[in-house]
Amino acid sequence: MSESGVPHWPGAADPANSADEAWLTAIAQAAAGDSQAPLELLVEYLTLLADAAISGRRPGEHELAIVRELGRRAAEQGIPAGRVVDLYLSAAWRMWRDLPDVVPYRDRDTVRASAQAVLRAVGEAIAVLVDSYQVATQQLIRQEEALRRELVDDLLRGDPDVSRMVERAEPFGLDLGRPHQVALAAPADGLTDGDTAAGMLERFILDRFGDREVLVATKEGLLVVLIPATAPSAAPRTVTKGVGELIHDALVRHRAGRAWRVSTGRAYPGSYGIARSYEEAREALTLAERLQFDTPVVDARDMLVYRVLVRDQAAIVDLIQAVLVPLTQARGGAEPLLKTLEAYFATGEVATEAARRLNVSVRTVTYRLTKIKQLTGHDPGDPAQRFALHIAVLGARLLEWPAHDLATGAAAHS
Repeated sequence: MSESGVPHWPGAADPANSADEAWLTAIAQAAAGDSQAPLELLVEYLTLLADAAISGRRPGEHELAIVRELGRRAAEQGIPAGRVVDLYLSAAWRMWRDLPDVVPYRDRDTVRASAQAVLRAVGEAIAVLVDSYQVATQQLIRQEEALRRELVDDLLRGDPDVSRMVERAEPFGLDLGRPHQVALAAPADGLTDGDTAAGMLERFILDRFGDREVLVATKEGLLVVLIPATAPSAAPRTVTKGVGELIHDALVRHRAGRAWRVSTGRAYPGSYGIARSYEEAREALTLAERLQFDTPVVDARDMLVYRVLVRDQAAIVDLIQAVLVPLTQARGGAEPLLKTLEAYFATGEVATEAARRLNVSVRTVTYRLTKIKQLTGHDPGDPAQRFALHIAVLGARLLEWPAHDLATGAAAHS
């Protein structure tokens, strides 16, 4: 009788013997078949169980180290944790079921002691297995996130090594030969570490469009969504229409009360097309913020005219100086009159609606419009003069005038 209370008879079953190896192999094959898990994941495990049943010996550190390595290997192979645990439990009960045929237990006490030893060995082995599996899974997730971030960074930057980009994109299911578009989402309160919005959004896009070629990542405080513009089937499916609205709605539902602004670039083929779509989406987001748009979703197509204004800043500065600078002579400065013009143009030149938006009386709006005409010589009600005023107001917002000096603002935004 061993110290643990489990008998160890001379000449009893020894897992090193060929007959016992065949017995353990048969158990392993049956357990692997039932659990649909690789047979090699049971290496050393059944031996330590048999030793525990026969001698009461607890698993050694070197044996548990092997089990720990098997847990890591199972995680790397992508085998579900439940399946691996099921494999170990299935092997354990099969071995215990067959044990009386191998070891001639004499009485109830020896059976009880053997059972305790086996259960303890099973518990220690599975604890080590699961812990190792979880650690390996976390490492794999971090590695995949790092690879994803690097891939997204290089795609958005337009890495010139196209063949290498195609190879790196393949594990993520991206076919860079197809047209893709980029959408950006900016939360009003900023993104923090561990934010769950990215994972939710990726699942939503996959469920909504049923397409594997979706990549969601974070970059510089933004959610970046890379999505194909057509389905992989022969019949193309355009997804550009409404993508921004769908993304915005999903984000708002994910956490009620959180404000988001979403911008979408146009779809282009190839890796360079992804970088181009990203630049469009980023510029649309920036312009919407500078123009103080109240709409939560902006499309690069709708921002083309504003991009023209930004890229010819010398001309827009001249226009502001010629048309709007006289507004600084008004009591209270130019800002109230600029806001009145913005509201007036945004509401289709309807003074009553502009007054409601500004939370002032209609009389105040009409007075300000008259003042604008007097100071600038441009009548907001005249179609020809209204156009110049509208473009000048947009340019002023882009250059953040009058809060910033025109020369300084032009240099800062060039």
